[in-house]
This record gives sequence, C-alpha cells and structure tokens, in this order.
Amino acid sequence: MVKVIAGNGRSSTGKILRVDVKNYRAVVEGVNMISKATKADAKNPNGGIIKKEAPIHISNLMVIDSKGSATRIGRRLNEKGKLVRYSKKSGEEIK
Repeated sequence: MVKVIAGNGRSSTGKILRVDVKNYRAVVEGVNMISKATKADAKNPNGGIIKKEAPIHISNLMVIDSKGSATRIGRRLNEKGKLVRYSKKSGEEIK
C-alpha cells in the first residue's frame, strides 16, 4: 500500500498494480484516473470511453507501514543476517 504525496491525487491511498522500473513509474489502483477512447473489439463490442489508471512517478509515492502512516524506507540486517526493509518512522520491519 502506498500514499500519494504530490499531484492531483494527493493524500489518496491504493495498492500498486504495476511498476515500470526503467521509467520510475508505478500504476496505483484508483489513483490518477484517465479517460481513454477505445474502438469496438471482442472485449468491448460498443467501444466508447473507458476509465483507467495512468502511471505516476514513484517520487510522488510513500509506503504505508503497518500502523497506517506514510513513512520512508531504510534497509538493515536482521537477526538472521538477512537484509530487510524497515519503516524509518516506527522502526518496524516491512514485509
């Protein structure tokens, strides 16, 4: 889960559906909706205008920790010697 911290969808939250690593963009469920005109095809026999999520730059997103607050992410070694992500705000491990 992430929170949008900048742009038109500011303060909205959602689940990440897809990440484009090359262009530093992510598609978040229900955020940055656009209207797209489509031709008729087998899936959509009438065609028309559909609503879909557009990618948003990952610098405008913050991870939400288990307590429900937006936080920055750090990396550290856990007890087993494995590198894990953790919340800088609460100090908890992020799964």
